[in-house]
Amino acid sequence: MDTRPNLNDPAADATAQAVAADLAATLRQAGETRDADRYDDWFAADVLWGSPFGALVVGHDRINAIHRRMMGLTKPVAPASRFEVVVASSPAPGVIVTQIRRQAVEPGAFSEVALYVLVERDGRWWLAAAQNTPIDESKSFLNTKPDSAS
Repeated sequence: MDTRPNLNDPAADATAQAVAADLAATLRQAGETRDADRYDDWFAADVLWGSPFGALVVGHDRINAIHRRMMGLTKPVAPASRFEVVVASSPAPGVIVTQIRRQAVEPGAFSEVALYVLVERDGRWWLAAAQNTPIDESKSFLNTKPDSAS
């Protein structure tokens, strides 16, 4: 007997997908224009941000200062990229968990996938936590869509 619950609320799937798509679009547009303030616009004041290299940054002000520095560089850290919502679900009312892939357009450039936790407050969605992970294409056999995992 399997007592493990399914947490996703299918009735909230459309909202989860739409919110995740809006976040991905904002990240792409802000990256293209190198606008750190727009990139971080969804971030709560106490956001927990895990970098793709293992650092943890706590707070909007701290991560925004880092993003301003990164986006102000002559050679961008993250090159032109496509953003794809891999999965989005709502395990509880007012909570969305989504995975968004940032795929560099330039072959061989740095790409990553991030797990985002969003919380709705007063009609607005806020990023509460994120963890970025570099994509290692040599390990592509590990990159499966959620519904193809066995």
